[in-house]
Amino acid sequence: QVQLVESGGGLVQAGGSLRLSCAASGRTFSSYAMGWFRQAPGKERQFVATITRSGGGTYYADSVKGRFTISRDNAKNTVYLQMNSLKPEDTAVYYCAARPTPYYTVYHATDNEYDYWGQGTQVTVSS
Repeated sequence: QVQLVESGGGLVQAGGSLRLSCAASGRTFSSYAMGWFRQAPGKERQFVATITRSGGGTYYADSVKGRFTISRDNAKNTVYLQMNSLKPEDTAVYYCAARPTPYYTVYHATDNEYDYWGQGTQVTVSS
């Protein structure tokens, strides 16, 4: 089992940047594929980005491609989401999620594929 704690959210102006972090407990972090999702008020949770267990592969939602970068540091049990050129429509609660997997190259882009979730961190982008 793994516990996830997100941090780094906040209020930023449009065009600005934020870096979210998700710290994971446990000694097997490198065996988990990781993902970031977001949920805006009144909307369903939405896929943002995912990274393979080794960090060798990444996959993004079209809405954030070219602006957001997911990365991980397995030595620090942490996954990151660097968000640049933020837009008001990026406003949401951002969640990280973990899925244990034996595969190094399979991407997981739906929330029902993930077993563990953090509590979320609020990101607000003002216009």
